[in-house]
Amino acid sequence: MDIVVNLDVMMAKRKISSGDLAARIGITPVNLSVLKTGRAKAIRFSTLEAICRELDCQPGDILEYTPEEPAEPP
Repeated sequence: MDIVVNLDVMMAKRKISSGDLAARIGITPVNLSVLKTGRAKAIRFSTLEAICRELDCQPGDILEYTPEEPAEPP
């Protein structure tokens, strides 16, 4: 399973910087960077809710499921 984080795309569409968004949702810029780069292993619903509120979007605008490619037989 591969979850793609499109947070940077939504931020660009809304013309908001990482520092501004981090301040508005109450997390550190470093933690926001971890989310943006897809290195996070989890996200709190309260953080996701705050991001969606500030960016005026839905969770599906930020998170995308991409199925893994099945391995080809030898």
